[in-house]
Amino acid sequence: MTAIPYSLTARHKGFNRAEIVDQNFTEFVQLWQGDVHQPRGDHAPVLPGSALNAQGFRELLESQLISRHLDLMARVLRVQNKVFYTIGSSGHEGNAMVARLTRHTDPAFLHYRSGGFMAERFRKLPGMDPVMDSALSFAASMEDPASGGRHKVWGSKPLWVLPQTSTIASHLPKALGTAVAIEQARRIGHKLPIPEDSIAVCSFGDASSNHATAQTAFNAAGWTAYQKLPAPVLYVCEDNGIGISVKTPNGWVANNFRHRADLDYFYADGLDLADGYAQVQEAVEHCRTTRRPTFLHLRTTRVMGHAGTDFEIEWRSVEELFAVEASDPLLRSAEIALSSGLYTKESLLALYEVTRKRCFEAAEDADRRPRLTTLEQVMKPLAPYTPAAVKAEAERTDYQDRRLAAFGSEEKLPEKQPPRHLAIQIGQALHDIMAKYPESLLFGEDVAMKGGVYTVTKGLHKTFKGSRVFNTLLDETIILGLAQGYANMGMLPLPEIQYLAYFHNACDQIRGEAASLQFFSNDQYRNPMVMRVASLGYQKGFGGHFHNDNSISALRDIPGLVVGCPSRGDDAATMLRTMTALAKVDGRVCAYLEPIALYMTKDLYDAGDGQWQFEYPAPGQAMTLGEGRIYNESANDLVVFTFGNGVPMSLRAARTIESELGWKVRVVDLRWLAPLNNAFIAEQAKSAKRIIVLDEGRRSAGVGEGVITAIVEGGSGATPLQRVVGADTYTPLAGAALLVLPGEADVVAAARKLV
Repeated sequence: MTAIPYSLTARHKGFNRAEIVDQNFTEFVQLWQGDVHQPRGDHAPVLPGSALNAQGFRELLESQLISRHLDLMARVLRVQNKVFYTIGSSGHEGNAMVARLTRHTDPAFLHYRSGGFMAERFRKLPGMDPVMDSALSFAASMEDPASGGRHKVWGSKPLWVLPQTSTIASHLPKALGTAVAIEQARRIGHKLPIPEDSIAVCSFGDASSNHATAQTAFNAAGWTAYQKLPAPVLYVCEDNGIGISVKTPNGWVANNFRHRADLDYFYADGLDLADGYAQVQEAVEHCRTTRRPTFLHLRTTRVMGHAGTDFEIEWRSVEELFAVEASDPLLRSAEIALSSGLYTKESLLALYEVTRKRCFEAAEDADRRPRLTTLEQVMKPLAPYTPAAVKAEAERTDYQDRRLAAFGSEEKLPEKQPPRHLAIQIGQALHDIMAKYPESLLFGEDVAMKGGVYTVTKGLHKTFKGSRVFNTLLDETIILGLAQGYANMGMLPLPEIQYLAYFHNACDQIRGEAASLQFFSNDQYRNPMVMRVASLGYQKGFGGHFHNDNSISALRDIPGLVVGCPSRGDDAATMLRTMTALAKVDGRVCAYLEPIALYMTKDLYDAGDGQWQFEYPAPGQAMTLGEGRIYNESANDLVVFTFGNGVPMSLRAARTIESELGWKVRVVDLRWLAPLNNAFIAEQAKSAKRIIVLDEGRRSAGVGEGVITAIVEGGSGATPLQRVVGADTYTPLAGAALLVLPGEADVVAAARKLV
């Protein structure tokens, strides 16, 4: 490639590197003196021996220039508060080749340096404008078709680009999940929203490839392929050699990935369209035809720094910056354009300036468009809820034939059986749900033949077979990544997390990915799912803190997430129906917390009384979101607010309190922990003479704090109140566990303090 001339001004230490990069292109074209090949037709190779034809090159070049000028525009207009994002794609424009060689129906999960990819994918459908759409996103305009002004994202509903914001590898598991789901659909007879031979495309940087979430995705991809299960995911590692300011060791990505079994490695030069095109094409075709996970190592560079606030000259030598800027892929594209005879110097510079003008005009236009100005506008897509439609769906009963097939006969229907305990009724409810929704899938660790650690899912694998009920590898991140992939393809995932403590290993798959998708896509994309989690404490000393985890705070803090916790079997069934309806109708992500210590509980007061077994609610019955259960509704001497294990505990304590103090005690089972029904809590508190809030979680940041806030803000702050909670500690092994968890005696003691 022709050497780049640098002016003396360019060598000045404090000079704006974006201006230098911009100037380099113009000077390179003006001073170019190479040989010119005879111009050929649109379908001829752009250069001898290249797989890329002239028409393809022209379009890729235009996409590269659009991406570059969007970056340059952002650097200029950010200081005028007309643009609010400056992480650019400069140096990565070669990813436009990946867009050209894949289809617009191949779901794409992109990292933030994907301007070239997006500009090229916009060509796949007529009437779309990559410049204006991108400008609206840069400007945080309400008219941004991707996020509605909530974030600068690369996304498009018609182009199957699912918006990403947390792109430090957290999107890799759901990309694999989507690839697996494409193939799973065929096995369960589900109609896909995309062609059956689609692949999932996922891009990320070389630094992100080291992240634990990335490594777990690569491992799961290999684990899947090792078993000869199709997983057509194209992982595109855009290797620019640096992560913000931390350099990737030379050769690290290639050495780390090219010899991995069951993750097929390909290399492509993303700095050179003429050479790289065939290499990218080979990787894409391999992924599509073999249906195997494919790793495309795409060489890129990074010019103009990580973002507008990254002044590389402060930590990088001028000589190093010159070398990086000399590798700018747009300079190589300019050389191809000129040497192929497709452009003259004048026509190429004219295209460069026309593209600049187009991007700036679009940005100025976008700046004049309305932005989000109210909290209601911001939150509108976060947690949609249509009560009437959810109720109708939860109570729908038009699946009786499938239901009879699932349970075996009319006589075996669960509502015709004697009252049963929680674990049995959750299992029955899951049979019901899977009969109702043929597109539903239940999966996790040990859930299939074994039926789960506590046999809650026993019989499901036999009834619905391994295509719908199956074990996963021991990796909660991948379990939740699979769930998102199935949801992307229109299925209803029911992932199981074996213990609540295990959820924290994979929390970001819900917090940063699943629960955020509706928000950042302006409700164009959804991740409907019901995540089942064996939860809470009181396992009589078994298992220590990993199996007695009360930390619900991490769940309640996730915007838009629905969290429910049934304490008895009939509630478990009606709550599960409502959660699946919330997922189907409103696309909600739900966490269904199952109290382990209550799974097998049959008695309430005395051994053998059977008072914690209940009749199974027949289809047609469901529980409204936020609806609590009240025991002894007319009592008002003392009201106890609680949930989960606290419900039978409070009922037993109430007997002692009534005997000792003569008070009538009302127990309120919240059932729904997020969102808390503040109006319901306030209403129950108004008639109370005294209040106890029983929260088996830790004292700090527990559910109880939210309950007390609702009571105070509801106007009952003057009512005498005691809080009974767990200690701020991990749960120890054996009998010591009961020292840190609240018990019946603590509830009674709290009542005495209220005398």
